[in-house]
Amino acid sequence: MDYISSNYSSLVSELLDRRYIATDYYNLVSKLGDKSYNVSDIKSSLMVYVMAIYKIDVGNRYSEPMVFIGMYITLASLCCILAMVADLLHGLRTRKLWFPCKYFGINAASLTVIAIAMKLPVDLSGDMPGVVDQVAKLGSMAFMCTMMANLLPCLATMDSKALLENIIALGVLVITLVVNICIQIHTGVVESYVEETSKLLQSISTGYYTSYDLLVLNKVTCSTIATIYVIMLLVLLIIHVCSALAILKSKEIIEEKYQHGHETASKYLKKSAKKFLFVDELQRYVSNHWIMAGSGNPQFIIACSATAIASGVICAFTTILHILTMGWTISDIEDGDYGSSYAWSMPLILIVQFTGIVLGTVAPLFRCFASLSFKVSFKSIFGHIKVFKVESYWTQKLSDWKHDSIRFPFRSRKRNVVLKNFKSLILNFAIKLQEAVVVLCKIITLIPFFFMICVFYCFWSLHWLLQAVFGFSGESTENLERSQYVLHLENEMELAERTLKGLSKSMNRLLQKGEKKQPNDLINILKEKSTIDFQGVKKIYNNDHRDCWSLAVVTFTTIAITLRKTKKEEVDILLKSVREGLEYVTLVEKHFNATNDYISNQKAAERLWQEVDVCHKWLGIKLKHITSDVNWEEDATMQIVQMFSKEAESKIKEGVGSTDGEGPNGDSEFTSICANSMSSITKTIIDDHKESHWKSFDDLISSRIADIMAACLTNLPQVIEMKCHTNVIEKREACVQAAARLLGETKQIINSLKDRDLPSMNSDDLPFLDKWCSYLCDP
Repeated sequence: MDYISSNYSSLVSELLDRRYIATDYYNLVSKLGDKSYNVSDIKSSLMVYVMAIYKIDVGNRYSEPMVFIGMYITLASLCCILAMVADLLHGLRTRKLWFPCKYFGINAASLTVIAIAMKLPVDLSGDMPGVVDQVAKLGSMAFMCTMMANLLPCLATMDSKALLENIIALGVLVITLVVNICIQIHTGVVESYVEETSKLLQSISTGYYTSYDLLVLNKVTCSTIATIYVIMLLVLLIIHVCSALAILKSKEIIEEKYQHGHETASKYLKKSAKKFLFVDELQRYVSNHWIMAGSGNPQFIIACSATAIASGVICAFTTILHILTMGWTISDIEDGDYGSSYAWSMPLILIVQFTGIVLGTVAPLFRCFASLSFKVSFKSIFGHIKVFKVESYWTQKLSDWKHDSIRFPFRSRKRNVVLKNFKSLILNFAIKLQEAVVVLCKIITLIPFFFMICVFYCFWSLHWLLQAVFGFSGESTENLERSQYVLHLENEMELAERTLKGLSKSMNRLLQKGEKKQPNDLINILKEKSTIDFQGVKKIYNNDHRDCWSLAVVTFTTIAITLRKTKKEEVDILLKSVREGLEYVTLVEKHFNATNDYISNQKAAERLWQEVDVCHKWLGIKLKHITSDVNWEEDATMQIVQMFSKEAESKIKEGVGSTDGEGPNGDSEFTSICANSMSSITKTIIDDHKESHWKSFDDLISSRIADIMAACLTNLPQVIEMKCHTNVIEKREACVQAAARLLGETKQIINSLKDRDLPSMNSDDLPFLDKWCSYLCDP
């Protein structure tokens, strides 16, 4: 009898994950030791559990891959963590302490990875018998709260359609997660009491039974903590939805203010500008647009909102709760108290996601205090925050939907009236809910706000002391004038002042970065070789063929480096100068010359330049072969130019004579464009050399290259002006940033060109080489 009892006791341990079955089975086994019961009477009862034992054996085999799934969860969590850390570092590097979302956003890919990382909370059937298992499941929920707090600003980067799609997708994910957790709390997978399991374990191992609760935070059970996280997740989801509704209207408000500011800045520029814009005027224009782009950045607006601050507070709260939970369960983690099918991957998931929670809290928390720093005033600490006021942009979109007319599908007037009233009822409820959420978020902001009061009180005292002792004042007339370009949803001048100071500093840093990358070789060739009246441009005019700027530069450079084949150092310097110049020349062409003919020439120039610069070839012909038949005892330079002319004519004839329309290199259009350019330019060089005052071809061709680039770069101020403005609100800041860097890089070039004798051409003709040639030949 004792033998039978011991054998059946071993079976009990396999049934622990089926608690209720195991309890009944244990009771039957216990009866086997009682002499008052007949074993034969209990045999039929025991057979009932054969199927349960079989299912457990099958389940054990099916759960073997769960370790690899645990590694998959860990990898997905790492991807999310790396993206959040990348945004954190990006914000620190750019000194945007409101931490815009650049790498971690809501899209199909990120939501898929997040769903994988949330495998533990949505696992309905997997038993979590150990403390580590329970804490890892709770940690995943805290990790989701952290990710949602980080994701909030990215909503502002989407258009209306993408915003709707991604909010719905996020909502489905969060609601699924919440529902599954609630089911697990009810079924006991997220356990608060384990009387039955502990009774079975302890009766087998120790022979006595003492009931205990599975506690992870002093006297708080797992189910209680899980309930708190469920509430936090639902609150964060509601915050995301409310923020999305506000974004739709706030973008419209900001866009209207931006267009007004752009018109004001443009009028000022037109009043002060002549034919050629000076650096000071450009810098002021770029700075004004940088202020508008920075303060009107949708992510910045949402990051400064009450919902973003509230999400940061919630994120900090969940992080503190999880840190405390981890602190109370360190001994269990060290003892390896885990028994789920995920095995040793469970503590790995726990540690990785805990790291993600801690690192992921930095950005929302800093964003919270950085946002408040724009709202707290030195002059009036309490007068600036309007706690219970709900601004119109929060509910305006819902109000618009409420008053929009909808064509109902029914012909019956009564049914249409019922539907209309039902729609109004729902939207009225939504408006009240939206207002309640905003008020709640503003109340939550009082928590960090009181902390900020203490900090700013110290700064205000220091500010008062400096003003009293030294007469210090941080406000300047220029700042007052430029504050009109700060875009904000409310008329808050303190917000404007503080935002203006930060944006002005960042603008100066951009210009300084650009100045460090000035094209020195290009500046030197323009200074030393270019003529004051751009005479080199006049000499390349040809009625039969008209080049674009870049193709003319590349063609002249091809001839120049061939002439200097024995002067490697001079060739290298020339190539560097042209390399730098073409970067800006092509930029001018892309902004102005958009016709098909110009685009074909630009593409040909880009391809030919790669061939010349990298391979030292022209249309497949090595440049050293051009010089191989030159008689260096005679006028070698003229021979080289003539040989290029002959090769060009040969390429043109080959292209015209081919029946299949393909040239020798398989691209007749490219060959034709480059050959015609070479033929035209060599003819002008030969003609000019006969009556030229130049001492050498080197000086002549270098001057042509410098003049062409200089003439083209007179359009740089217009390019910078154009780059400052775009109607796509999400791309506005990046465009102005590029314009600021371009201005910093080309300051010296623009200053050097302002003293030149610019032709009295129509400003619309300045970006085109053929217009220059026509005017200079016949002014």
